Amino acid sequence: MVTVFKSSIIDAPIEKVWEIIRGFNDLPKWHPGIANSQIEDELNPCTIGCVRNFNLQDGENVRETLLAFSDLDMSFSYNMLTTGLGLFDYLSTLELLPITDGNRTFIQWSAEFTTKDGEEAEKADLVGNGVFQGGFDALKEHFSK
Repeated sequence: MVTVFKSSIIDAPIEKVWEIIRGFNDLPKWHPGIANSQIEDELNPCTIGCVRNFNLQDGENVRETLLAFSDLDMSFSYNMLTTGLGLFDYLSTLELLPITDGNRTFIQWSAEFTTKDGEEAEKADLVGNGVFQGGFDALKEHFSK
């Protein structure tokens, strides 16, 4: 089992950050690695069990299921149903916490998954630095404008 954890600080109030990332189908609005996304079966993108079907910028298709969602805790968890990325049994959580000193946001994103033997470091880097840190950097840029 591979475990990846990344965190960062966004220089914006937690409510503003949550507004941007809240919708399970909103990845293309804030993450530069996502080309497009849709929720299958026209469900509300905050409905537990909804499936987001999206394409990465390189054309890779990914399908994920929303497992938990909380406006109160400003967090959601999901698993990966299908992908060609070599990530199996993938479970991830994205969560925001307030930083009262400066009215900023602490963001943390974690995942657990398995992969082929010998690919653990490569896949951990892909998820941690490519996906998670790439998203954090895009949010920081968005709120710096």
